[in-house]
Amino acid sequence: MEWDGTPYHSLNWEIRKQFGKKLYKISLDGGMTCPNRDGTVGYGGCIFCSEGGSGDFAADRELSVREQLKTAKERIRDKLPKGKPGGYIAYFQAFTNTYAPAARLETLFTEAMEDEEVEVLSIATRPDCLPDGVLELLGKLNQRKPVWIELGLQTASEKTAGWIRRGYPLSCFTEARQHLGALGIPVIAHVIIGLPGEGEAGLLKTIDYLNEQAVEGVKLQLLHILKGTGLEALYRTGEVRALSFEEYETLLFAAIRRLRPETVIHRITGDGPKRLLIAPLWSGNKKMVLNTLHRDMKMLGIRQGMDFKRRY
Repeated sequence: MEWDGTPYHSLNWEIRKQFGKKLYKISLDGGMTCPNRDGTVGYGGCIFCSEGGSGDFAADRELSVREQLKTAKERIRDKLPKGKPGGYIAYFQAFTNTYAPAARLETLFTEAMEDEEVEVLSIATRPDCLPDGVLELLGKLNQRKPVWIELGLQTASEKTAGWIRRGYPLSCFTEARQHLGALGIPVIAHVIIGLPGEGEAGLLKTIDYLNEQAVEGVKLQLLHILKGTGLEALYRTGEVRALSFEEYETLLFAAIRRLRPETVIHRITGDGPKRLLIAPLWSGNKKMVLNTLHRDMKMLGIRQGMDFKRRY
C-alpha cells in the first residue's frame, strides 16, 4: 500500500495496509480491577491513574460485552462513511484486562471475537498479569483473529517507576515481551511523556529500551493531571507541574526521531476526560493539538527513525 505521507508510521496507515479498510476502536469494560489497587501489589493504583483505571472512555461495565459492542456501534454508526467497508477493534481498556481466571477471560474475549464485525481483539494489561494459563489462552485466541496486547510500561527508569508506583521491575516487561513474541502476538507499549525528573534524556532511554525489545507498537501519551489521582495532590502543592505545549512537542519529536521506523505509533498525545482534567488544559482541544503537531512535524522535517541507529 502506498505510504500516506504521515511523517511517522501511523496506526491508521498500518491498519489500512493490513486489513484494506479503516477499523474503528470500541472501548470495552470487562469488569476487572488491578493488582496495584486490590493490595496484591499495592493500593490506589499508579500515581496518574484515575478511578476509571485509564478506561474513562470505556462502555458501561454493567452491560455484557455483546451489549457494549452493540451500544457503541449504534452510537457511532451515523458518523461512518456511507458505502465504505469498515470494521471494529474490540478494546478491553479499563484497569488490568488479564487479571482474572483464564476461564473468565476466555468467556469475555470470545464474546467479543464472535461479533462478525470485530477484526481485532486488543487487550490492555500489565506485564505481571500474564501467567502461563493466560498466555496459552491468548495464543489460542490469536489463531482465530489478531490479538494485540497493550502493556503499561510508562518508563524504563526503575527510579521513576518506583515514584509512579508502577509495581513491577523492568525485567518483568522484558519477559512478557518475549513470551508474547513467541506466540506471535504484537506488543504495544504505553509511554508517558513529561514524567517528573525524566526530561529528554530519560525519555530517550525508554525509547532505546523499546527499540531493543523491537515492540510492534507504542502509545506516546502526555502526562495528565486528573482529579482523584495521586498526582493531583502533588500538582496542587507545586511538586509536580504540567508540560506546556511547546515542551511536549519538543519531547515528542525527539522520541519520534529516535524510534525505530518499523514501530507503529498508535498515539502521539492524549485527551483526558474533561470532567477530570486539571492540567494541562491545552490538551483538551485534541483536534487542534493533533493538527498543530502534524503541521510542525512537516514544517520541521521530522521523520520517524531519523535519529535511530540500528544497533540491535
